[in-house]
Amino acid sequence: MRILYQVDAFTRIPFTGNPAGVVLAAEGMTDTDMLAVARELNNSETAFVLPADAADHDVRVRFFTPTTEVPSCGHATVAAHFARAIEYGLPSCSLRQKTGAGLIQRVEVAWEGERVRIGVHQGAAEFGPAWDGRQVDRLLHALGAGATDLADDGPVQVVSTGHSKVIVQLRDRAAVDALRPDPAALTALSREVGSNGFFVFTRATADVGLLSWARMFAPAIGIAEDPVTGNGHGPLGAYLVRHGIVPATAGRLVFTGRQGVAMGRPGDVRVHVEVESDGRLLVSVSGDAVTAFRAELP
Repeated sequence: MRILYQVDAFTRIPFTGNPAGVVLAAEGMTDTDMLAVARELNNSETAFVLPADAADHDVRVRFFTPTTEVPSCGHATVAAHFARAIEYGLPSCSLRQKTGAGLIQRVEVAWEGERVRIGVHQGAAEFGPAWDGRQVDRLLHALGAGATDLADDGPVQVVSTGHSKVIVQLRDRAAVDALRPDPAALTALSREVGSNGFFVFTRATADVGLLSWARMFAPAIGIAEDPVTGNGHGPLGAYLVRHGIVPATAGRLVFTGRQGVAMGRPGDVRVHVEVESDGRLLVSVSGDAVTAFRAELP
């Protein structure tokens, strides 16, 4: 019997944060089966948990949007290991997850009293070239923003820690909240630059406990807007350090970012960036989660 969880990630409050489906013991399911479940749940991603197929990892997880498989997903990883911890009574531990794309990530399961917090180590950050003025103008138009909305520090560029995002910094919360994207225009840009997500943020949060305030759009893979994006906040952390926008004190930056307010599903992501001696930026994200429902799949 397969167990299905609906988990709200990066929150402690049901029906906020980012919902993800999780299918435990998904062995035997075909790609068509997985896509059908993901389409039925209609979350931005659904995770399918499978046994390890080699000695270099402990568990495999595949991720599907309602329209396609994606290589990795931060909030659905949090959801998957939260569901495993709850369903199987896992203790605090560290394990290795292999994604459908073959990426092996370390995942931390940490019980804190009655709640469990999940941490995900992403890949080393990789940076694309800074966008030129023509590309930036097209992007701003596609987002429904103007040139005066763009912040004046840091380029627009693609950054990846395993699943790339276009990182865009705007001047304040009002500019971020006012965005009304054109999905067709963003999809066309995605195809041109080879990145399906547009992570738009500001550091003008008006909240002393938050470093960033964000939204994320990925219409090219069927996600008009994603509530709270782990694979957006990881690249954001690397971007802030790479460009000296926020200093990494003693080689380390830790901060909290908020996303999802515009959708009525706020959630918080804790981001950790470590600067290695060779200059590489290693990123991890962590967050809370809560069960929305549990069911049995036929």
